[in-house]
Amino acid sequence: MEIEQTALPGIGLRHLFGTSSGRRIGVVSYRTGRRDLVIYDADDPDQAGAVVVLNDDEADALAELLGAPRIIRRLDALHDQVEGLVSEKLPIQAGSPYAGRPMGDARVRTRTGASIVAVVRGAQIASSPGPEFTLAAGDVIVVVGSEESVHEVAGILTGG
Repeated sequence: MEIEQTALPGIGLRHLFGTSSGRRIGVVSYRTGRRDLVIYDADDPDQAGAVVVLNDDEADALAELLGAPRIIRRLDALHDQVEGLVSEKLPIQAGSPYAGRPMGDARVRTRTGASIVAVVRGAQIASSPGPEFTLAAGDVIVVVGSEESVHEVAGILTGG
C-alpha cells in the first residue's frame, strides 16, 4: 500500500492513502499533537467529506482497534514459520498477585523468556504494552513463547 506524506507548513504532516474502493483517507498530525481523521469526498478527492478530530485517547483506541487483527495475523504466520512457538491467552484473576500492579513487576520475560504482546481489557486491546502498564483483574494477556515458558507465565500470574 502506498502512503503519501505531505508536509503542511506551520501545521504539521498529512498522511494519505487510497482504499481499494477508490476512497481517499488521510490523517493530519498537527504540531500541537492533535490528529484529524479525514475522509475525502468520493466525487472530489481534494474535498474533505468528513473530518473527525481525535484526542490522544481516541487516536490510541482507534490504532489499537485497527492494529489488533494485524498482530493476530502476524502471530498466526509466525506459528507456521517457527516450530515450537505458541501463543496463549491467559486471564488475570481477581486473586492474582499482579492485579492492580504494573506488568513489569511480574518480570515475565526475564523469568521465562516469553513475551506479553497484548492485553485485552473489555473491548480494548493494548498492543505491545510496556512494563508500566497496570494489569487489572479481568484482563486477558496474550503471551508468546515456547510451550514451557507460556506455562511458566501462567504460574507466575496465579502464584507470583
